[in-house]
Amino acid sequence: MDKATTSGVVMSGLVASAVEYMVDAGQRSVLFMDIMRRRGDQYREHLSETAPHVLSFAAELIMDGRKLAQPVNYALVRIIPPRGVEIDLARRPFVVVDPRAGHGPGIGGFKADSEIGVAMQAGHPCYFIGFLPDPMPGQTIETIARAEAIFIEKVSALHPDADGKPCVIGNCQAGWAVMILASLLPEIFGPIIIAGAPLAYWAGVQGKYPMRYSGGLLGGSWLTALTSDLGGGKFDGAWLVQNFESQNPSNTLWSKQYNVFSKVDSEAERYLEFERWWGGHVNLNAEEIQFIVDELFIGNNLAAGRIKMSDGTAVDLRNIKSPIVVFCSKGDNITPPQQALDWILELYADVDEIRAYGQTIVYTVHETIGHLGIFVSGGVAKKEHAEFSSNIDLIDVLPPGLYEATFEARGDDTLNTELAVGQWVMRCEARTLDDIRGMGGNSPEDERRFATAKRVSEINLAAYQKFAQPWIKSMVTPQMAELTRNWHPSRIQYEAFSGQNPLMKTVGMAAETVREQRKPVASDNPFVAFQERVSEQIVDALDKWRDSQEAFSEAIFLSVYGSPALQAAVGIDPQSPPSRKQEMSSEYRERLQARIAELKSRIGNGGLREAAVRGLLYVGAARGMVDERSLEALRRLRRNDQGPRLTLAQFKMMVREQFFMLLLDQDAALEAIRKLLPESTEERRAGFAAINEVLSASAAISGEVARRLGRVAELFGIRAVRIQGEPSKVAPFDPKTKAS
Repeated sequence: MDKATTSGVVMSGLVASAVEYMVDAGQRSVLFMDIMRRRGDQYREHLSETAPHVLSFAAELIMDGRKLAQPVNYALVRIIPPRGVEIDLARRPFVVVDPRAGHGPGIGGFKADSEIGVAMQAGHPCYFIGFLPDPMPGQTIETIARAEAIFIEKVSALHPDADGKPCVIGNCQAGWAVMILASLLPEIFGPIIIAGAPLAYWAGVQGKYPMRYSGGLLGGSWLTALTSDLGGGKFDGAWLVQNFESQNPSNTLWSKQYNVFSKVDSEAERYLEFERWWGGHVNLNAEEIQFIVDELFIGNNLAAGRIKMSDGTAVDLRNIKSPIVVFCSKGDNITPPQQALDWILELYADVDEIRAYGQTIVYTVHETIGHLGIFVSGGVAKKEHAEFSSNIDLIDVLPPGLYEATFEARGDDTLNTELAVGQWVMRCEARTLDDIRGMGGNSPEDERRFATAKRVSEINLAAYQKFAQPWIKSMVTPQMAELTRNWHPSRIQYEAFSGQNPLMKTVGMAAETVREQRKPVASDNPFVAFQERVSEQIVDALDKWRDSQEAFSEAIFLSVYGSPALQAAVGIDPQSPPSRKQEMSSEYRERLQARIAELKSRIGNGGLREAAVRGLLYVGAARGMVDERSLEALRRLRRNDQGPRLTLAQFKMMVREQFFMLLLDQDAALEAIRKLLPESTEERRAGFAAINEVLSASAAISGEVARRLGRVAELFGIRAVRIQGEPSKVAPFDPKTKAS
């Protein structure tokens, strides 16, 4: 074939590919516009519902917050298990509290593989606390908290025989709300799971997470007050949604829509499902949003203990007695790990102080998942959420301290797989505050900058409230406020493409014709590859624009609020290192000393059960971690215990007391084991066998663990210990060996 013929064939092929691509692109354009029409109609339909939500489960109303003495727009519903899911009413209930951050409720039960879904799969009864689009008059963050307390107490009352108080999950902004409530009423809570929840609002590292600079760059919260006043006393949640979208302009302006356009035959339902939630904007009262911005996001007062309720009660997160599980991710630019975890650094000097308050904190850090993925992603739900749901009772008996939860895929070489739930093995590894500090954080200079921004915000807000607010409130009518909300850009983008637009009606008819004549382009068409390259370049350009804007914003914030002159002008000492850590109160210190004296006096009290737990804690401490298989073995032993049946709360208290006795005086606590044991050799051997069984559940017994087990064996009157995994060897007890 000569060169001219070859060129002709190539040209003919390109022309055919171009025609094929143009037909496909034209059809995709029509179908894409039809999806936009469906999105707009879905938006209008969703907002017309009395109680719009995106829960994928049927629900039964239990309590309506609008009927409480202090009415709120919140409600408690029971999730009805789908067919084939068995609920064990003896298991502790789960309560999911949804975030009110601009969107409507339901994200915690958005999919079958969700927080609610995996909790029900584990056999737990599930409840959901959601909300209506408009707040009740006079509703505040405090009245919402009191309503949620009533809801949680109602759940407890519905499950009097459950083995533990409800486990409460707070997503995003619901996380800090749950933590505030748990600090005020710790007795009504079981374990607390907070996912993607900001608690240390100034925290971060330079060059990342610029959202924390927003308050300072806008001059503080006066703009929040202005927006609420223009809304007639209500703050439109669409502004919060727009704030989230601005963090990732390439996705907002291009990728999200392009993904639908490029996969128009398969992506429509997934896209519309998500947009149903994303576009379900809700309102907040002016008092609610002002509290959130002033006290939390700009003020950063939560961990510092400077938030007070109407009766003068201070919010002190150290009052929480339930285990706290924290989900966060390095890929989350809304709530980065520092904002999710640095409250621990602000509250405690070290792990011993965490223990002194009787707190158990477990955190897990995902490497890549984004903010929404923490509580939306099916992969996260089936891994992290499923593991915590299945092992929540076991976490509840962890000794006080700081732990990181890690997950290992279960394989053929995994020991005792029957003791592990699901496809992962969870272990809680002991950590120190240095592990959190190692993630990076603010310098003292950064802390002064944020403190300066806080003072500037207070000054600007006071000026606005005195000079401008009365005039604006007097001019804004309810009709003007409604018009302002309706014309918000985030709402217009849905309305403009709905079926209410006459032009979009023709799109619907054209789409029907296109679906009948659809001719998708071949995947190897060269123009498809060109389309992908163009898309990648657009994304890259928008990402670079975002990065440059973020760098510019950070430079302005650091320069303006780092000025010694401005700091001095607003009362921040440029030379004094800022300190936000709360000191332990003298009253709590006195109670702590009394408790220490009491525990020391009771070291010799108890029986075989206390001796076995004490010995187990002593040996297990050498591993520096607790594996779910060991905890499951412990639960089975507890279930088969021949002594008086202990509730989970009683068992938890006993474990904690034995842990603290070892912590206070290890030698005395160990020697006292001899006095706790029964005379019967058979009972002693059974108790020691239980210890060995729990320790052997997750790993071979060797090294320091074997040495400590040998010491416990001697205390139990047993002279030799068989090392699990090495049946031919027997490790005799050496009385000269000292435990570290």
